[in-house]
Amino acid sequence: MDLLPVNGAALAADARALAAVRAISTRHGFDYTDDAAVTVLLTERRQALTAEQRRPAATLGVLALTAGLLLPCAVPIVPALTDHLFAALGAAGCLFVVGVAMVVHVRVRWKRALTDGPLAGYREVLGVARAHVIPLTHVPAWLEGRSSTGGGKGAVPIPTYAAVEPLPDQAPPDEPLPGTAPPGAGPCRAADAPATAPVTVPPKPEAVSAYETMADVGGWHDETGCLLILGGACGAMWAATSDEPGAYGALLLVPLAVYIWLVGRRQGREKERLREAALAYVREVAAAQAAGAKVPELSPKLRELTESQHD
Repeated sequence: MDLLPVNGAALAADARALAAVRAISTRHGFDYTDDAAVTVLLTERRQALTAEQRRPAATLGVLALTAGLLLPCAVPIVPALTDHLFAALGAAGCLFVVGVAMVVHVRVRWKRALTDGPLAGYREVLGVARAHVIPLTHVPAWLEGRSSTGGGKGAVPIPTYAAVEPLPDQAPPDEPLPGTAPPGAGPCRAADAPATAPVTVPPKPEAVSAYETMADVGGWHDETGCLLILGGACGAMWAATSDEPGAYGALLLVPLAVYIWLVGRRQGREKERLREAALAYVREVAAAQAAGAKVPELSPKLRELTESQHD
């Protein structure tokens, strides 16, 4: 789903924000009001950043760094290393230095890809939108250099600008907008001209609200069922190997575990059904945004769901 943080129609609704965005577009040589071009930009840069993080140098650097840290700890345990203490410590130091160098190299390339070119200008556009009280549907974690869980400030957060007073919702009824003819002027009246109905965001269904409520509910049924099964088995073994026949009562935990598993399975099916409804709603919102609608900020659960579709 191509759900942008903000679309060109929302930026164009405020003339002051549009002027600031056009200035940024001129400076970076990229039209940030072109939704199709912005979608391609974000898709390409996200793929490039993912490729940088998955470079072999990143994996080898982490392995070398780990080996360099663990090797000194293994010296007292392995007699062969104890006999060659200085050689082992020297090898650990070399591995540590090589690992740090490779990790830093990958980090520099990753941050360069995150800050170079039009992507830096797009973060400025999002900062301008926030300053002009234009809602952002969501800000992808990767765009700010945050972790996949969305925590932390990020390596390159959205810049903050001074807040701007919002424009009035509409002009007075007896005062025409600049550049338009007054009512009745010209050979054709305004009432005769075809009017295009504004695109609206679809209302949120009840199933989506239910998904937001129970998205984090559950998840303990499998673990609890396994513990109950283990407890029943231990009780039965104790009863069989001792003079405590009452311990066979622990077998009652087995049907309880089965019941908990069935409850968890039913809840999982319901959550999956609600998740599909939430995905369908987000697709409808993305379609409305592509048609020119101003999309409000998504709830945290819908933002997480949107991000998960790109992982």
